[in-house]
Amino acid sequence: MQSIIPQLIANSLIAGSIYALVALGFNLIYGTTKFFNLTHGVIAAIGGYVVYFLTKKLGGAFPGAEALEQFFNSGSFGIVTTTILAVAFSALVGWFLNKFLFKKLRARKASQMVYLVASLGAFTCLQAFLAILFTSQFQTLSTGVGDIVTYNLFGGIITQVQLIIFISVIVIMTALGLFLKKSLFGKSVEAISDNEQVAKIVGIDTEKVISRVFVIGSAIAGLVGVYVGYDTGLEPTMGMNLLLKGVIASIIGGIGNVYGGVLGAFLLGFVENFGIWKISGEWKDAIAFVLLIVFLLVRPQGILKK
Repeated sequence: MQSIIPQLIANSLIAGSIYALVALGFNLIYGTTKFFNLTHGVIAAIGGYVVYFLTKKLGGAFPGAEALEQFFNSGSFGIVTTTILAVAFSALVGWFLNKFLFKKLRARKASQMVYLVASLGAFTCLQAFLAILFTSQFQTLSTGVGDIVTYNLFGGIITQVQLIIFISVIVIMTALGLFLKKSLFGKSVEAISDNEQVAKIVGIDTEKVISRVFVIGSAIAGLVGVYVGYDTGLEPTMGMNLLLKGVIASIIGGIGNVYGGVLGAFLLGFVENFGIWKISGEWKDAIAFVLLIVFLLVRPQGILKK
């Protein structure tokens, strides 16, 4: 009984770290635009598949492609390069969606339901596009079991990728929190979050700020997809599960609160993993939604208020 607890704690921390990264980007966009951006999940999948394309599908696609594939597979340098490209491409997709879809809806003063349906439609189209390009088969970014580096932390086993994920959460949360609190851009985000019309009156270019928020949030989502690809694997439908867990973490932590989303993510990770200790792992999603319902009934504002 005692030997499994450290592993459950390790699993909880890793799951919480992934949910936290999703929640960070989602909360940033929601806090500024006030709508549930469902495309956030599929953008994470896109980030993972960009790395998959560059490292495993590029060879022979066009003249010189094999040389590029070899370059992108050149050890740690190749991993860093493909990750940066995946994050940049995800940010570009987020910018594109805001520019040509959500911005036009804001100009027409669309309702929250219209935003929700539009983002769901974009999510479905992008997910189908991934399935057409890469099939619906499960893919992995790791090179093989023998190449996986593991660490023993107080009896719990974690991989090198999982350790990087956990460290990334701390770094990104701290950097994002300081950036939003100390920078002029962060003050503009806060002003728009409080009242977009007043922010316009005082001279803030709200559309420019919102565009940058989409870029930052989508870049974080793309990084999540890369991490998940190296940790567990890729499939076109992975975005929905990531989105749901990120949204649940955001709500129970405090929707629109950067630190609250991270706190809610780790709480969700621990409740899920300890909840399936004695029962089947198939109940994990049900446990997550039970936790959500409890918070909606008892503390709808979440652990931390906005």
